[in-house]
Amino acid sequence: FSNVTAQYLLKKMKEDKKVVAITSATPTVMGFTEDKRKEAGKQFIDVGIAEETAMAMAAGIAAGGGKPVYGVYSTFVQRTYDQITQDLCIDSNAATIVTFWGSVYGMNDVTHLGLQDIPMMSNIPNLVYLAPTTKEEYLAMLDWSIDQDQYPVAIKLPGGEMISDGKEVTKDFSQLNKYEVTQKGSKVAIIGLGTFYNMGCEVAKAVEEKTGTKATVINPYYITGIDAELLEELKKDHDVVITLEDGILDGGFGEKIARFYGDSDMKVLNFGLKKEFLDRYDVAEVLKENHLTKEQIVEDIMKFI
Repeated sequence: FSNVTAQYLLKKMKEDKKVVAITSATPTVMGFTEDKRKEAGKQFIDVGIAEETAMAMAAGIAAGGGKPVYGVYSTFVQRTYDQITQDLCIDSNAATIVTFWGSVYGMNDVTHLGLQDIPMMSNIPNLVYLAPTTKEEYLAMLDWSIDQDQYPVAIKLPGGEMISDGKEVTKDFSQLNKYEVTQKGSKVAIIGLGTFYNMGCEVAKAVEEKTGTKATVINPYYITGIDAELLEELKKDHDVVITLEDGILDGGFGEKIARFYGDSDMKVLNFGLKKEFLDRYDVAEVLKENHLTKEQIVEDIMKFI
């Protein structure tokens, strides 16, 4: 994703002088090696280890009609929470934040955990937080985010290896909080956010093999809002909704879905990570401890069908 980001932004910069890339001492997270920084010239800014400055600068550039893109490791977003809320979101300054390594598959040092960005960012008013599942979705989100001037937008890159399916993305991201049903089924609906979308597809396949029940699979795209119309529609022929998210459950994406169904008969199972400080962890062990293996998820679903 780093290389893809640099290639994309360098092309965009040449086409539009208003596009500016910003980093806070981690230029290569965006793929901007020394040669690429020289190529970008004044359209690339490194503020040093000062995330607050980077975010405030991005907000100011956006307010002045520029098109800033701030690339940051997820773990460092906490340092600039105040600027995101106060400088960026109150006035809806249309900057783009790309969060890297916000994943169980990311950094695993206790002071560099990228697991808190969903609860931290998805509850700030006016911010649109997006979760692509592929390279193509990511680039389409960047296209929309950089050229629109209505919303501050953050994009959460998937953990693990980058997936590229070659599919053209025609979705209109300005129609906020519209999820996509990628497989229509019944009884069970699986909402797989970002990194874990493909795990949701694998779970759906396993459920069908075991029970003959074809599950509905949904790519939600939007972390910051719910598709109330779609969720209401699921009540007609579904008994249980599963949410999968690559981050801490408390205050996260799945809880928004559970809250929507709170006064109904729909069962909701939220899968994600428990709230704790991990240190130098083994990914496979953490996934198993949090019931995030395909086999464990399928076993839990089987109790309801």
